[in-house]
Amino acid sequence: MVISYNGVQSFKVQFGDTVLAFDPISKESRLVGGQTKLRASNFGADIALISLNHPDMNGIDQVNRGDKQAFIINGPGEYEIQGIFIKGLPSISNYDLPMKADGKKRINTIYTINLENMNLCFLGALNNTELSKETKSGIDGIDILFVPISGNGVLSASEAYKFAVSLEPSIIIPMNFNEDSLKAFIKEGGDEEVQRTDKLTIKKKDLESKEGEIIVLSQQ
Repeated sequence: MVISYNGVQSFKVQFGDTVLAFDPISKESRLVGGQTKLRASNFGADIALISLNHPDMNGIDQVNRGDKQAFIINGPGEYEIQGIFIKGLPSISNYDLPMKADGKKRINTIYTINLENMNLCFLGALNNTELSKETKSGIDGIDILFVPISGNGVLSASEAYKFAVSLEPSIIIPMNFNEDSLKAFIKEGGDEEVQRTDKLTIKKKDLESKEGEIIVLSQQ
């Protein structure tokens, strides 16, 4: 399995000839271009998983290629596509909402996926760790955890780290961060320096020696 990062919460996960897209960035995102130098997602996928209906995360058109249209999953439920089992679990997000947002609550979908005998959990734009009993029971036995840490309507670095280690994953991949939140998250884990890798190539056997290891992926 090969995992690469495209910014915000956009990941490409490839195993064999199959490609999954997590929260692809739309061309409509206000973060695209300008000083951020962020690009809309631009790769073909077999399956696209959308955690939140927001331009930073719902770029479905960006992962379609010609006649090949990605199978879109954009909410809670149980799915089986091409022999891949995916579960979407409901939670809450305040991502990119004003501080006084009329008390509105957005549904954020947490996804769990089993690939190559590894359990992945993508927390999406989660901002509240008080999860329902159903959601809590659905995110057990995680190998690789994707967790948002910016504090912009998602978990803060401190909240994210505490919650991540409570789930006891082998690997923790931070997302949706700026440099300050990333440094704070790394420090929570006991390190001072941020080290990045271009992509993560991993097999089940590689997880045996890992326990809550933080891996920061460089934006492609």
